[in-house]
Amino acid sequence: MKYAKSAALAGAAMMLALATAGSASAQAMTTPSMSWPLAANPKPSSIDAGPFGNVYVTGAISGIGYTQDRAAGSDKKSRVDFSNAQVMVQTTEGPIQFFAQFGAYSFPTVGVPYGKAIDNTKNTFGVMPQAFVKFVPSENVSIMVGKLPTLIGAEYSFTFQNANVTRGQLWNQENLINRGVQVNYASGPLSISASLNDGFYSDKYSWGSALVSYAVNDKNVVAFAGGANFDKATDKATSATPLLQNNSEIYNLIWTHTNGPLTIMPYVQYTKVPKMPSLGVTEEASTTGVAVLGKYSFSDTFSLAARAEHISTDGNGVTNLLYGPDSKATTLTLTPTYQKGAFFIRGEVAYIKLSDYDAGSGLGASGDKKSQTRALIETGILF
Repeated sequence: MKYAKSAALAGAAMMLALATAGSASAQAMTTPSMSWPLAANPKPSSIDAGPFGNVYVTGAISGIGYTQDRAAGSDKKSRVDFSNAQVMVQTTEGPIQFFAQFGAYSFPTVGVPYGKAIDNTKNTFGVMPQAFVKFVPSENVSIMVGKLPTLIGAEYSFTFQNANVTRGQLWNQENLINRGVQVNYASGPLSISASLNDGFYSDKYSWGSALVSYAVNDKNVVAFAGGANFDKATDKATSATPLLQNNSEIYNLIWTHTNGPLTIMPYVQYTKVPKMPSLGVTEEASTTGVAVLGKYSFSDTFSLAARAEHISTDGNGVTNLLYGPDSKATTLTLTPTYQKGAFFIRGEVAYIKLSDYDAGSGLGASGDKKSQTRALIETGILF
């Protein structure tokens, strides 16, 4: 689960890391977390830091291109961009460890106008999107403090972490990164994480979130995640802090089943936003979503990932959490992937269909279209 300001700066950091990297580890880093089918470098570069132990250096450099019909808003019909130019630096041993992530990134999402990586980085979490110190007082307990990956949802923040290039509509209701403190406990098949944080990057520490997962056996894991803002009138609103979602509560129930080359992950999600008259929100609203993510590996190098999802909203005719107060969306995404060593390339077709959407809030330049198909390609290296 999720335990989960310029390209020039990212490139400079990468060159410095490669120039100073030396010995290699025999095991891939577990941070940042990654979904199938892409795999992290099993022999990451490291720097011998003497008494501080090995400092591991990894990264993701990738580009993206897409074409689509019915481009929404000011989005373009076609575009080429880089989706990741990132370097990660971390330690993994001792009572005090750290993780830091540097660079630029984009968040392609089905049915949502694409934001260029440079603009997205500037407008969301900056050139250091994640960084934390981890205290490890015992083998079962750890405490993380800093800019943390969220505990919510089944999809991660960055493209290289996910089975699909584009993220889904359920993901689009979730927070991505928050600042705060997180306590983790693991014993046998049970893992528990709890966090006090600032939710949707609001800089107000009024959110609590938790993730509990249990490995039923070697093929099945069930997990429950939840989070809520205890202060239901946080007025901050930015690209990283949507006003309504930042004042919401959200719950996930996730099942992961693995059987040889097949992995499937069904999950359900519910969110609720209260009335907030002081912020002009006169009616409560909610979303209910279901999704199935899956992957089948045909060989060690080639696989097919897929995601199907449906989300419906109830905004009492007033409060809009999607494409109108009572709108619905269904999406289907298919992603064939080839990876050989550090290199990967994957294509994708992502489709979305809306219903009960408001005029002007749908797809297309005028917001009056009910469907969109986007074809993408992403290629790069995971070093």
